[in-house]
Amino acid sequence: MYGMQEIPEYSDPEVIRRISGQGISPQLQEYFRRCIDFHGYAAPGMLIGVFMVDYALEVLGKAPTDKIFVTSETHKCLPDPPQVIMHATAGNHRLRILPIGKFALSMTPFTSEENARGIRIYLDREKLGRYPAAALWYDNSPGFKGSMKRQVIDEILAAGRDILSVECIRMKVSRKQKWRSARCLKCGEPVPEDLMEQGLCAGCGSMAYYEKYACD
Repeated sequence: MYGMQEIPEYSDPEVIRRISGQGISPQLQEYFRRCIDFHGYAAPGMLIGVFMVDYALEVLGKAPTDKIFVTSETHKCLPDPPQVIMHATAGNHRLRILPIGKFALSMTPFTSEENARGIRIYLDREKLGRYPAAALWYDNSPGFKGSMKRQVIDEILAAGRDILSVECIRMKVSRKQKWRSARCLKCGEPVPEDLMEQGLCAGCGSMAYYEKYACD
């Protein structure tokens, strides 16, 4: 009995056990295990992201190893499943994160044409209304209580794809451009010329985020 104390969240092993009890395919269970390990814990948004990636691949008729470009419309939790499952990362230019604030992923398979056709899969707030705790959590509502954390996980695992919607999209393809190097007038470090700001690199200009000091 926890009495007036807050009911604790599920541990990661407990979440894995609950996933196994949902009749989820072995492959999808493995996606969940890998993503939980990568993310560091079984965050609700990350769990939804696993369902989203699995669903999107099925709709596209693609395998996780296929070359697919992903745009995440939020930096919170959602970028991790595409990285783990599809190996789409910022480093290999197959993952882009836009700070729009929507829980959505766009996926477009590689094409040599000017426009890429694909899908946008998103958490549908209307459908989420059937799951009260998850809806309060998603809305960041004052009505959401810490004691609901387990219920949120249970509702997400029970809902699966039921809270997702898909739409067809077309995106203009941005090809890799050749670039020239230039040196910052302040720090002297080289950067691509098109990223310079009146002779300064962004690190010495608009994106400066640290100050130097003498190391001991």
